[in-house]
Amino acid sequence: MSRVPSLSSPFLLGFDEIERVLDRVSKAADGYPPYNIERVPRDERNPERLRITLAVAGFTLDQLEVTVEESQLVIRGRQAEDKSRHYLHRGIAARQFQRTFVLADGMEVLGADLKNGLLSIDLARPEPERIVRTVAIKPHE
Repeated sequence: MSRVPSLSSPFLLGFDEIERVLDRVSKAADGYPPYNIERVPRDERNPERLRITLAVAGFTLDQLEVTVEESQLVIRGRQAEDKSRHYLHRGIAARQFQRTFVLADGMEVLGADLKNGLLSIDLARPEPERIVRTVAIKPHE
């Protein structure tokens, strides 16, 4: 993966946090579990939203955790080894994972749902209020 150009131009002030986020995202290259991100159109009850769907077959509800930590959506899965089983072939590993998505300012996690081995998490960015404010100009004395 190629490095993102530096945001250290003297004309870009206060963007060092964005550069750190881009570095963090570029290092998160593990492909497990696979996931989709889709745009879900607005309907009569919900705003337009994003839906992240992770393939978490074999995980139960109590083995999954979804949290928002410092502008990041963090999904963790923890499975314990079942020592009582004796496998002749093991193609489905009991595996832990952590998948992190960096959230833009204002993004809200609406909820999560586990169905048929797919964990879906809906996110939305509320429409900002349009605020027009007049700034008084003081006469120079």
